[in-house]
Amino acid sequence: MAASAAVEDAEPFDDSLADVLAGVQRLIRRRLRAGLDVPPLRGAHSDVLRLLIDRPGIGVSAAAKELYLAGNSVSTLVNELVRDGYVRRETDPGDRRSARLYATPAAAGRLGDWRERRAALVRDQVTRLDPADRAALDAALPALRRLARNLHEEVEGS
Repeated sequence: MAASAAVEDAEPFDDSLADVLAGVQRLIRRRLRAGLDVPPLRGAHSDVLRLLIDRPGIGVSAAAKELYLAGNSVSTLVNELVRDGYVRRETDPGDRRSARLYATPAAAGRLGDWRERRAALVRDQVTRLDPADRAALDAALPALRRLARNLHEEVEGS
């Protein structure tokens, strides 16, 4: 009975929550890309760079596992980012066959600028909402973080 009630309580979120989250993300990206003076990075490139900033020195295989991508896909992305000056590859001193990956200062600057612009855009849009909507968004953040953690843990377990 409890499981049935939980399913019924979740029904309003079947597709609408995912649609809204994806739509907000898409609109934020579109707005931010309009102000760029360089070609936009593809989402997968940004994912790799964020990972390298968070975990400097990670290898291609570990990055692929972390990003849930095939190793050859991450290798291709890394090669493109090296070519563009956003990633530096160093030989692993413990295993000369492996490489350690690092985001360059150019990549850190580019992602930092993107994050600042994104935060300013979201802040500006949230201030346009009425106080009740701002409070609802604030109250929803812990639940959305738990949802993200659950999704991450479920993928980790498979």
